[in-house]
Amino acid sequence: MTISIHGIGVGRGVAIGRAVVIGSSRADVGHYFIEPDQVEAEMNRVRDARASAVQEIQLLLATMPKDVPSELYSLLEVHMLLLQDDEIFSGVRYWIADRLYNAGWALSTQFEKLARQFDEMDDPYLRERKADLEQVIERIIKRMQGEQSLLAAQQQARRQAREAEASFLDINAQDVPLVLVAHDLSPADMLQFRQSIFKGFVTDVGGKTSHTAIVARSMGIPAVVGARSASQLVQQDDWVIIDGDAGVLLINPPPITLDEYSFRRRQEELDRTRLRRLLNTPCVTLDGQKVELLANIELPEDTAAALAAGAVGVGLFRSEFLFMGRKGNLPDEEEQYQAYCRALEGMKGLPLTIRTIDVGADKPLNDAVPDNAHLNPALGLRAIRWSLAEPSMFLTQLRAILRTAALGPVHLLIPMLGHVTEIRQTIAMIAMAREQLDAKGVAYGEVKLGAMIEVPAAALTAREFLKYFDFLSIGTNDLIQYTLAIDRADESVAYLYDPLHPAVLQLIAGTIAAARAAGKPVSVCGEMAGDTTYTRLLLGLGLRSFSMHPAQILAVKQEIVRAHAAKLESWAQSVIHSDDPAVMLQLPPEALPTGSAAASASPVAGPAPLPAASSLNLAGATGS
Repeated sequence: MTISIHGIGVGRGVAIGRAVVIGSSRADVGHYFIEPDQVEAEMNRVRDARASAVQEIQLLLATMPKDVPSELYSLLEVHMLLLQDDEIFSGVRYWIADRLYNAGWALSTQFEKLARQFDEMDDPYLRERKADLEQVIERIIKRMQGEQSLLAAQQQARRQAREAEASFLDINAQDVPLVLVAHDLSPADMLQFRQSIFKGFVTDVGGKTSHTAIVARSMGIPAVVGARSASQLVQQDDWVIIDGDAGVLLINPPPITLDEYSFRRRQEELDRTRLRRLLNTPCVTLDGQKVELLANIELPEDTAAALAAGAVGVGLFRSEFLFMGRKGNLPDEEEQYQAYCRALEGMKGLPLTIRTIDVGADKPLNDAVPDNAHLNPALGLRAIRWSLAEPSMFLTQLRAILRTAALGPVHLLIPMLGHVTEIRQTIAMIAMAREQLDAKGVAYGEVKLGAMIEVPAAALTAREFLKYFDFLSIGTNDLIQYTLAIDRADESVAYLYDPLHPAVLQLIAGTIAAARAAGKPVSVCGEMAGDTTYTRLLLGLGLRSFSMHPAQILAVKQEIVRAHAAKLESWAQSVIHSDDPAVMLQLPPEALPTGSAAASASPVAGPAPLPAASSLNLAGATGS
């Protein structure tokens, strides 16, 4: 029976393959194929780890004090019985020998399969033994980890994935296309799967602009989040289809549906090939307006994709991904410096905009930021607030960035500013970082200083911000979240996330107008920048710099070179002042009634200026 599950499409396109269902605690297990001649070696890894776990429990049982509760003794005996259960390990042999899964992957897959059987048991006691089985499997996996690095596993996986081009109707076991199904994946988990063997993924939870979704888009793979019960309904090895455009997951579809989606997938490949023809076309509108297309990246290695897509620089390097998944062991100055240098070198002389660490809310930093201690982490100590609260960490990052600037064009971007006090504190910290480098005799360069406009307070006081900053970057994801008072990672309120809400549009328009009036650059680096639905609107509002995932650049470029920017201006004003912007957005500019109130509305001039701030005597107050 075919099951259809609706969620939120966050990665466009179609993926067809076998399902790999994982628990969140096993997201960091390496997922790669082995060669047939490695089967016995992988089985030996399982046997050795199993024997080690047995010996450990035997030792615990033999040395257990007499006053230990009998329940603990009984629990260890249950674990021993599970470790000696040949049925469990015969299943593991199938995944290794027949499907050519590596040992860790085989163990976690076998657990997911057996866990469903435990869930269906009538006896409550037996159902509860699933937790014991999970602990046993985790114990064995931990014994095996460290024998092969994740990097080596991913390199092998990439080699195998490049060979998996045959039709799924005629393929070898190791060439089966695979899709990932999980309850949730943290941004750190997502980094484990970048450049991996998976053709797409589905999660039970998440929103359209959660950072898991953002990383999925940067990977350029179809993805659906907020699919609620997907991880419970999908079985290991089910054939599934991910429709990232419609936000739909199909489980065990009939052959005719497989054929239809296979045809769509081939069409998508043709469309991507056609877009490649625009690679060397200048990004200029029909009326001669030059538009800058920049890339958003998470890791230094992403610069290759940015250049391949024709980006003229990096508009957003999310530096927090260097900090994630490290269990609180943060990168030091030298490690950060080397990472930023690799990114700068990768851009081959083009500008690199590094955003200082932006953690909190849906981007926890493991033990370093205990978000679960707060009722609403999205409104708590995150982004620049956390950086200012951790001056040692912040100064370390600032020194690394300033040192990198000695080697090429580097821009420094500060996230989630909302108060002039924060601006002054940030500028003072930058000055302090310079002084520390001077004291050590370490070379550094000048950076252009920019502010993220992510909260309504910043958008409404954009003119005040422009007194201190060289450029602005509008983070539409958070700006929408905070303007509409919704958690963008919460699928239960995802329907309220509306980039076309009049309040959101007028904040964006006001910020663009304020920056242009000050003669300073402004870009949009949120998801709206890479969504062709909004390209004409942003052009009409005066935006001339878009920053997005490399995979989206050519599609946006196609919209720009077909547009006449001057003719879009009055139409854009009619959209943002409309009671229903979504309807107006669908109307071509020439459909506007001549002399209509909407068409003749004066452009948004930006927020009213605040009273002049007291003078500052801080070095680099303009971020020169």
